Amino acid sequence: MARKKKMRLCASVQKTFEEGFQEFILDCKSRNLRQGTIIHYEVAIKQIYKRVPADTPISELSEKTMPEFIIALREDPNINDVSLGTYARDLKTILRFFIRCEYLPHFEISIPKTDKHHIETYTDAELKRLLRKPDVRTCNFATYRSWVIVNLLLSTGIRQNSLVNIKIKDLDFDNRIVYVNVTKNRKPLIIPLNEDIVKILHEYLKYRQGNLEDWLFISTYGDQLTRSSCYHALWDYCHLCGIERTGVHRFRHTFAKKWVTMGGSVVTLQKILGHSSLDITENYLNILTTDLKKDMDEINIIRSLKQDHIKMRKAV
Repeated sequence: MARKKKMRLCASVQKTFEEGFQEFILDCKSRNLRQGTIIHYEVAIKQIYKRVPADTPISELSEKTMPEFIIALREDPNINDVSLGTYARDLKTILRFFIRCEYLPHFEISIPKTDKHHIETYTDAELKRLLRKPDVRTCNFATYRSWVIVNLLLSTGIRQNSLVNIKIKDLDFDNRIVYVNVTKNRKPLIIPLNEDIVKILHEYLKYRQGNLEDWLFISTYGDQLTRSSCYHALWDYCHLCGIERTGVHRFRHTFAKKWVTMGGSVVTLQKILGHSSLDITENYLNILTTDLKKDMDEINIIRSLKQDHIKMRKAV
């Protein structure tokens, strides 16, 4: 066994980083990882190659590779902390693959913790403008469709990729639920629908028409709405409403914030958002501390008890 391991390590002397990366991508495909994940690695490797050249022999990689890589990233003014953390995690994943393949001896790989940036959410004033229903008699289909999409995003918190892959048959109005079959972790979700969004979707389908197998949201040409066209449609709609700050994922953040500040259960929120663990949901909410602190000031148990005590004393 030791001889076999030594032979594998010797083989890595001739194998380049690029050749090893191609094996890594092949492994990702064999494990049936999402196409989006594979594309992410293929885009990220272009940045990694700038600091760790593609023709570098795998045998020359070591525990010094990651620290040197991070230093090189920090010297680039175009790389922010978020991108730095992303590229570092990607390189760590690739290096660990090489270690599992025994192209490298085992060594610890540590990456720096990056500061969590404040999650931008829509303000109540912005939400009122976004949720103001356009006049269906005069507006075009794209505007009306975008209004319906905004309402659905703020009612369910689903991701953009899940949204554009919903079919009409996935709506169950009798039980007031939507079946979300395309998710980030490939685990289907069943999300309840509130009374308001059910009415909105009912009306939308009267205008949209279509069969059960058709996509719920379509372009003006009748094709499935793509992620790119969805993004641009919502960008146009937000600017039409006079809102400059736009972003599809911001609706998901806003939903999560509103859910908690309005008294919703974090455990239920985890299931709706499709997070694999409660830790992910809690980490998601930790970045919304500014809004949560306001609630803590309003729900001040100590102050309320003091006020009750003062009232009792005055009554005596």
